[in-house]
Amino acid sequence: MFSGIIESLGRVETFERRGEDARLVVRHGFGDAALSLGESICTSGACLTAVAFPPGTFVADLSAETLRRTTLGALAPGDVVNLERSLRLGDRLSGHFVFGHVDGVARVESLEPCGAGYTLRVTTDTPLAPYLVDKGSIALDGISLTMCEVRDSSFAVAVIPHTFEVTTLSRRSVGDPVNLEIDMLARYARRALEFAAAKG
Repeated sequence: MFSGIIESLGRVETFERRGEDARLVVRHGFGDAALSLGESICTSGACLTAVAFPPGTFVADLSAETLRRTTLGALAPGDVVNLERSLRLGDRLSGHFVFGHVDGVARVESLEPCGAGYTLRVTTDTPLAPYLVDKGSIALDGISLTMCEVRDSSFAVAVIPHTFEVTTLSRRSVGDPVNLEIDMLARYARRALEFAAAKG
């Protein structure tokens, strides 16, 4: 589990297709932090399991499902990714509960200056529209953000200068894909309402 507060930007060292799967090596910015075999690292919104730690990097295997559902299948050496290690018991939760389970890929509709920061609008698939709620939480490429100006299949988020500078959002352009994760609490609430309605 993660909070959506990006710890570090990473840079792809290698991305190797292995049949339907792939192996990814990322140079991280965690410094001298001790990484453990099998620990989870949220990589641009997708929860990956670290399977090796060459100096200054981590290695992760990507399943066909991960490649299908996320933007990670398009990675190439030199690409920059958002990184966050999993929460520990007692950590502050500064964002919201992020699981690293990407629901789909959204597209950047616009990214415009707004005061000192920016307003980012993204468009997503219609099936996810019921989970888009004004002032609700959303994760884009692993970044915890708050929705506003919600429309049928799109929404905007306000991006403060700090978030813009320390994440990959500063590298995004109109039309770019971003990994989207719906707030888990919204998912459970909608499922409960559907179940209750079906019971009549």
